[in-house]
Amino acid sequence: MSATATVRKSRPQEGLGFHKKPSKAKSTEKAVFWLFRLSTYFILLCASVIFLTIFYKGSQTVFQAEFPFVNVEFLTEAPQTLHVFEHEGEKYELSDTNFRAFEEEKGLEIDTVTYAYSGGGIWPCIVGTVLLVLGAMAIALTLGVLSAIFLSEYSKPGKTLNTIRLSILNLAGVPSIVFGIFGVGFFVLAAPQFAFQQDAAATFTELGNTGFYYKFGWGVSLLAGCFTLAFMVLPVIISASEESLRAIPQGLREASLALGASKWTAIRTNVLPYAMPGILTSSIIGVARVAGETAPIMFTAAYAMRDQLPWEGLEKWSDFFFQGVMALPYHIYVVSAKIPQNEYTERMQYGTAFVFLVIVAGIALASILLRIRMRKKYRW
Repeated sequence: MSATATVRKSRPQEGLGFHKKPSKAKSTEKAVFWLFRLSTYFILLCASVIFLTIFYKGSQTVFQAEFPFVNVEFLTEAPQTLHVFEHEGEKYELSDTNFRAFEEEKGLEIDTVTYAYSGGGIWPCIVGTVLLVLGAMAIALTLGVLSAIFLSEYSKPGKTLNTIRLSILNLAGVPSIVFGIFGVGFFVLAAPQFAFQQDAAATFTELGNTGFYYKFGWGVSLLAGCFTLAFMVLPVIISASEESLRAIPQGLREASLALGASKWTAIRTNVLPYAMPGILTSSIIGVARVAGETAPIMFTAAYAMRDQLPWEGLEKWSDFFFQGVMALPYHIYVVSAKIPQNEYTERMQYGTAFVFLVIVAGIALASILLRIRMRKKYRW
């Protein structure tokens, strides 16, 4: 047997006869770890209960057991009053339109119990929500990316730049109700609206003798709501877009400039495409916040009830942007807080929430898929 083997054999096993005593720091670290872990599990549990409740109760409103297995009336009609009554021993629950047709068919006048906002559907709310989200994100991404390009590529480091960045971060923490009040004062009441003579209404004032008319205030309108929501998510998009641009290696810019490209060409071709995945990440966060806000749109864009869709009953094409719309979050607020509660309003609440979550998830999923595609296309 060699000397090395003898030494190894005679060496006692590590830890033999000793008890490992945990230190105070180790015990504290373990306690904090389990605190964070249990907190995470608790948050996930609460979120799961909320979402499962919405999906379970909401699916009962949206889906049905008979063909076509989807409540077409709920998804394609405007909110209406629900009429509940009994006729020839059967109980009926009919929206106002269907009830009028039923009375005309039977040739009777029937006494009913009515429930506001509990019949019909939410189609105008769906249309209004999609228009608000798409309009706000188009404005926010355009202004946000342009601002991020200026701050990242053109501005000079210094106190002014630091102040601007600090102001942007502070805006991200402003409550949504403040943005709503800002939207009322700036867009609804003060923003200028221009028109030519043939399109000018009686409320417009002629600008000199130019045949050009103007007035102040966009009113409660789709455009005012889009700009208010866009300004609300603008700080998040600017910050995320700027970080994405700054993460692109400087060598890509220098290589483009060395080949004779202008600075804007270098940014447009060698920087911006590679930063787009990060910019789209900020858009996903923006969609979730824009779609779920109630306070800003209740002051600037949303109506509790509007029978016509935004493209119906227009005198001229520009009226599309200067009219109010219905929206899912505001509709949920009205049905939940502004009318007496009963089993019929509960069905409308959960059904609306279910559709709302599906729409937000769909728009966010589209952004995620676009981000994945761009990451595969642009690699560095």
